[in-house]
Amino acid sequence: MLISPWRTDFPALSALAAEGQTYLDSAATSQKPQAVLDALLGYYASGAANVHRAQHLPGERATRAFEGTRTQAAHWLNAASPAEILFTRGTTEAINLLAYGLEHLFRPGDEIVISALEHHANLLPWQQLALRKQLRLVILPLDSDGGIDPEQAAHLIGPRTRLLAISQLSNVLGRWQALSDLLPLARAQGAFTVVDGAQGVVHGRHDVQAMGCDFYAFSSHKLYGPDGVGVLYGRSEALAKLKHWQFGGEMVHSTTYQSADFHGAPLGFEAGTPAIASVIGLGAALDYLSNLDHAAVAGHEAALHAKLLAGLAARDGIRLLGAPQLALASFCVDGVHNADLAHLLTEQGVAVRAGHHCAMPLLDSLGLQGAIRVSLGLYNDGEDLERFFRALDKALELLR
Repeated sequence: MLISPWRTDFPALSALAAEGQTYLDSAATSQKPQAVLDALLGYYASGAANVHRAQHLPGERATRAFEGTRTQAAHWLNAASPAEILFTRGTTEAINLLAYGLEHLFRPGDEIVISALEHHANLLPWQQLALRKQLRLVILPLDSDGGIDPEQAAHLIGPRTRLLAISQLSNVLGRWQALSDLLPLARAQGAFTVVDGAQGVVHGRHDVQAMGCDFYAFSSHKLYGPDGVGVLYGRSEALAKLKHWQFGGEMVHSTTYQSADFHGAPLGFEAGTPAIASVIGLGAALDYLSNLDHAAVAGHEAALHAKLLAGLAARDGIRLLGAPQLALASFCVDGVHNADLAHLLTEQGVAVRAGHHCAMPLLDSLGLQGAIRVSLGLYNDGEDLERFFRALDKALELLR
């Protein structure tokens, strides 16, 4: 039996178990360790205050904790400086920030390149930018395993390419993308490179300097931290080319009624009061994760994933989407609607996700209206999967 030694660090798992619930939807959002809950309560209980602008003790204390998370995030990603870390509301806002902040650099006929597997958060901002500026949106096709085809990418990324935006790890197909092959193709054309790390950041440590991307975005709530906050890493030279996109308090250096002078990154892109508690909670999550045995976590996640794939393969009529490598598996069942199956799993206390997973064009290209996705966190164990398989068998018995 696969046992998670970290399960007891997450109070929600016990609460859910008491309700007869098995949580297998961590790719949508993760449960939180006690360390994060303590940090949130500590901030509010010791005296909440706004950051940066106050000279009083509560404000100074909040600012130290807030900026401490910026330093932690820079260390987590191996950014060159904390000044390369911007706080956003999540991956979605980070990518929208880039689409508006870089808009002035595009001219009609320029090309933006994304892949066929992108989450809507890494599709719609670029799609809408292309419509606003009369650009061409180029879609990189996938191979049979669900990876971006590098040979076709080499032909499609060319002299008109101004930006390449791709997911590090697909939220539907569970497959790492070959960034080491793809990013240099864009860099050779002088194009910006954007990596959607919403799923990838959860699994392993990733060095943005070694990766060589201009921008990397992720969300706290998937990385065992609070919701409402995300991180946008930007290489300093790339950040300098961004235009401000939201205006208000904190981001302005000086202003009259008629004109204003704005801060550069990071504060110039963090208008208004930020999600202070969530940022502090993210710092606690990063601290918690930093103290784990990363090899042990990776080994546990790999064993869980192998058990998930083996169990699905042993059942007739199940079609796996792509060839997932870790964290999740998406599948459909011949003759069974995904919503009906999800409903019967829910009735048995098994939480999975059904639908198009915010990747509608990908599902359309596969001829599917939706699929079931099972996704794993470091707190899941073998018994979670056993309960899932028992519920799946019972549901399929009723539906077939």
